[in-house]
Amino acid sequence: MPTKEELKAKVCREIDQRRDEIIQTSITILENPETGFREIKTSRLVSEKFKAYGIAHKTGLALTGIKGYLSGAGEGPSVAILGELDSLIVPDHLKADCDTGAAHACGHHAQLGTLIGTAVAFAYAGVMPNLSGRVVLIAAPAEEYIEINFRNGLRKEGKITYLAGKQELIKLGELDDIDLAMMTHNHSIPGGKKLGVGGTSNGMLAKQIQFLGLGAHAGAAPHKGINALNAAMIALSAIHTQRETFRERDTIRVHPIITQGGEAVNIVPSDVRMETYVRGKTLEAIKKANDQVDRCLRAGALAVGGRVRIATLPGYSPMINDFGLKEVYKGNALALVGEDEVGQTDAHTTGSTDMGDISQIMPAIHPYAGGAVGISHGKDFMINDYELGVILPAKAMAMTVIDLLADGAVTGKEILAKSKPTLTRKEYFSLMDGLLKEEEYDG
Repeated sequence: MPTKEELKAKVCREIDQRRDEIIQTSITILENPETGFREIKTSRLVSEKFKAYGIAHKTGLALTGIKGYLSGAGEGPSVAILGELDSLIVPDHLKADCDTGAAHACGHHAQLGTLIGTAVAFAYAGVMPNLSGRVVLIAAPAEEYIEINFRNGLRKEGKITYLAGKQELIKLGELDDIDLAMMTHNHSIPGGKKLGVGGTSNGMLAKQIQFLGLGAHAGAAPHKGINALNAAMIALSAIHTQRETFRERDTIRVHPIITQGGEAVNIVPSDVRMETYVRGKTLEAIKKANDQVDRCLRAGALAVGGRVRIATLPGYSPMINDFGLKEVYKGNALALVGEDEVGQTDAHTTGSTDMGDISQIMPAIHPYAGGAVGISHGKDFMINDYELGVILPAKAMAMTVIDLLADGAVTGKEILAKSKPTLTRKEYFSLMDGLLKEEEYDG
């Protein structure tokens, strides 16, 4: 019976042997960016890779998601390795699609490379007969919570229930057979560590807002109109006045944009639209800030005598990294890069991810890897070191799976026994559905 270290050496060796193919997969995805729930080419590529590796898998989950399975010889937990299919919209990015503006300005193409690297390791290294449980490989759609109007349209058509991919996979029951989950994200922090495990992160709600006024000739008869743009501007100013009331410990972030500012320059704007997130460290803090934002939106409509329609949509849950899983991953990170290059923090970050939703219902971790430069979500964000950004995290996650599922999956079972998820799945759905609200206020 091979030792854990021998099994780890096998999966790492297999990743190294197929290094060029793994990296090229990431680059191909980089060159063909697609936004959430539209990742047709990206999903097809991942499916073709799984098929070539002999990995049984399902496609079309939450429209474009993929789920592959590799089974061990004995009974044990199912460990999910995830990667994200979608891109952002950054039209001035070096690798942006010239038609859609889609661009991988957050490194999801590297995540998928890491997923493919892990798939290669377990498909070819011959270690599955020595493991108890299953390795589940998930390419998830729509992590970036963008194009809200498009996604809300899909929801109203009954094609999706929630607006983010992992949430939708939970809703569809595709995570019911998963016990533990992990996914690596790239960072571009100057001087940042090669590998690391994180602390907590903000959750958020999304809001779709429509101010309605009355059109009129903007030069000849503005007094006959009701200016919806003025209502929006008043609401934005009112939101700004609330910022000093947000407590630092709640890490509230509200960042609205106007997506439609009117119909024509010589017409008093009668239809103005906005989107925003309301982010915070806890659900309670998010709800409180959301009430304040709603009050400001109503104030804008009231001030000009117009109307406002407010759709509040469930966003992401706060991210919680499971302590036991973190420790296992950290041990492998140390073995790969040494203590000086492993970051571990219990700090809170103010971004958000739907990996947080998974972390609410099962033990999960969201470690990070270097290899990127530029500003995350910016035009200059790029993976410049694929060895560091793709190959290294693939090894770290594969090695972590070995620790969890070898020796009768004793470590994985211990983590599960100690775990107390924040929410049951029933409680999770109740929470999500309770956050959805649509209202119209007539000032």
